[in-house]
Amino acid sequence: MEMEMDFIRKLPTPQEIKEQFPVDAEITRVKEERDEEIAKIFSDNEDKFILIIGPCSADNEDSVCEYMSRLAEVSEHVKDRLFIIPRCYTGKPRTVGVGYKGMVHQPDPDKPEDMLAGLIAIRGMHTRIAKETGFTCAEEMLYPENHRYLSDLLAYVAIGARSVEDQHHRQVASGIGVPAGMKNPTEGDLSVMMNSILAAQHEHTFIYRGWEVKSKGNSFAHAILRGYVDQYGLAHPNYHYEDLEHLLQLYSEKDYKNPCAIIDTNHSNSGKKYEEQIRIAKDVMHSRHEDPEIRKLVKGLMIESYLVDGCQPAGGGTYGQSITDPCLGWEKTEKLIYDLAELV
Repeated sequence: MEMEMDFIRKLPTPQEIKEQFPVDAEITRVKEERDEEIAKIFSDNEDKFILIIGPCSADNEDSVCEYMSRLAEVSEHVKDRLFIIPRCYTGKPRTVGVGYKGMVHQPDPDKPEDMLAGLIAIRGMHTRIAKETGFTCAEEMLYPENHRYLSDLLAYVAIGARSVEDQHHRQVASGIGVPAGMKNPTEGDLSVMMNSILAAQHEHTFIYRGWEVKSKGNSFAHAILRGYVDQYGLAHPNYHYEDLEHLLQLYSEKDYKNPCAIIDTNHSNSGKKYEEQIRIAKDVMHSRHEDPEIRKLVKGLMIESYLVDGCQPAGGGTYGQSITDPCLGWEKTEKLIYDLAELV
């Protein structure tokens, strides 16, 4: 039986896109410096705290870049305590598989999907952010095959709750040059996440983009706690002191490199009540002060924020407001960043 899909066009390889839209020497230097500092934080050689912060989905280049410019100004005031990695997520998982799937699919949310235009758009936006702000960003590795289109621009990669058990995601995470955060799955089984971390920390031989490749293992693969949903559809948090103690215990049971965690303050930890992120972030900081082992474990927070509070439907027309999950607006974000710097 023939495959029931249309082959639209052959897309350029990552190498071809990189050659057509190269990064300059200054961006390369900035990325190398940031990668080195992030590695120091994850390996306990620097006592800064990471904030992975930004829009749920990077849906509009101009509003995203305005947000990043504001973030860069605040970052200058807190850089002795906080290391900021902006969220710039251009591919979005959808629970039922339909809806806006991110800029890589739709550079313009009001127009049909166009993957070639999307690949060019996301590379252009990441490059613009690096040039204008000096930031290298975090992305979700929704599609492992797409990683190399941006690999020379990224500081951090997250493996989502729906992808963390997938063999290919684990293998590719083992071969990237930046930290890979493994989220606990949506139903909350931490053993899945822990197995994924261990897998990503080991070397693998596998097929990638038509090549037989061998990865070296990613010593900075780590946990992201994002809460979970039970069999009745109710959200449950897993950021509390007792949850962090439990994660410490899980890390102690096997030979993990650089055992650490990032706490996602939204999603099921907040029940998608975006303003709760403020309270949750401060609760985690309190836990870090209560126990030196938890302080060593928790390297940072993941926070969803944008220019305008809340969210809107795609095409809603409010500049700088999320068209996916609700986010903290800029005023609340700015205050929270300064508060967290005082709590480090």
